[in-house]
Amino acid sequence: MTIKLRNGIFLAPFHPLDEDPTLCIHRDLELIEHLDRLGYEEAWVGEHHSAGFEIIASPEVFIAAAAERTRTIKLGTGVVSLPYHNPLTAANRILQLDHQTRGRVMFGVGPGLLPSDAFQLGIDPSVQRDRMVEGLEVILELFAGKRVTKKTDWFNLENAICQLKPYTWPHPEIAVASSVTPSGGKLAGRHGFGMLCVAATQAGGYDALGINWQIANEVAAEHGRTMDAEKLRLVGPVHIAETREEAMNNVKFGYHKWAQYFANLSPLNVNQDPNEDPLERGIREGTMVVGTPDDAIAQIRRLQAKQGEFGAFLQLAHNWANWENTKKSYELWQRHVTPVINDVNANRIESYEHTKAHAGELMGAAGAAVMKTLAKHAEEQAAKGKKDAAE
Repeated sequence: MTIKLRNGIFLAPFHPLDEDPTLCIHRDLELIEHLDRLGYEEAWVGEHHSAGFEIIASPEVFIAAAAERTRTIKLGTGVVSLPYHNPLTAANRILQLDHQTRGRVMFGVGPGLLPSDAFQLGIDPSVQRDRMVEGLEVILELFAGKRVTKKTDWFNLENAICQLKPYTWPHPEIAVASSVTPSGGKLAGRHGFGMLCVAATQAGGYDALGINWQIANEVAAEHGRTMDAEKLRLVGPVHIAETREEAMNNVKFGYHKWAQYFANLSPLNVNQDPNEDPLERGIREGTMVVGTPDDAIAQIRRLQAKQGEFGAFLQLAHNWANWENTKKSYELWQRHVTPVINDVNANRIESYEHTKAHAGELMGAAGAAVMKTLAKHAEEQAAKGKKDAAE
């Protein structure tokens, strides 16, 4: 059975240093409202504490506000960096949101992405993945209503229990961040979690897609589970317009600020030509889509050919274009990409083609019916005239 591909976004967010942060956060809330109106199914919101661009420190606080402004879109933490939080308080915040949203919250977890976050908290990056697993296993016990007593080198719980049972049974959906390393796939396979492939279109992440999914399936089989492709989500940056030229002009607004942010965070790739525009290189290599709906469709087909079926494509939210062109890009996706990917117009097309192919006989039958009705009316009028004359 073919999986219906869901639409969503992954909102880190990314805001340049020359904009007012208050307006940026409120514009992010407006974006979620806009997507909800368009019919997008998911929005995932990040947690970061340093480096200047990614300014949402608490996805839970943001989700609480977004939930009040929307009707159907599901809202996920993308992701809660578990090594930064006591497992009991992390679990309690998600369960509260599960009730407040009446089941629209999703729990995305990860070890923490920015090394600058970890260093500010005095955490050695080498222990983050182990702590994520340790914290999540405690949270699963708490979600199940168990009391937990556990002391580690980074948290201490004494007979702890969550006051609230989950609104969503048995608990909100859990998804694990996965990029290049297999740790996310192993954890997803062990517990049957979803996967958030946050680097799906980047060189290393794209190459690791099939490997990490295979690892997840192998680990799942060892634990008597089967991975569900509907819970596999791939993330990639997109901006589309009605023409490629228009799209390229649109992203001149903010793409290079975004690219410079990542260049500052990452070591220089010695294999890249420093004289080549990173935008043109990214388009050529398939890291990003800047073009038309047809280009976006081609990217989805490329990912499907590499990965097989998956449940959702999450556009990496950014500010490459101005606000109006950004909203237009999301609208064009929903109007012209979604119908093709999910073949939603198949019956309409079949109906149209059938009608066109049989237009002669259909219109002939309709014309004959009209002539028959007119003849009947004429007969009735003639009969009425004879009756009136007789009287």
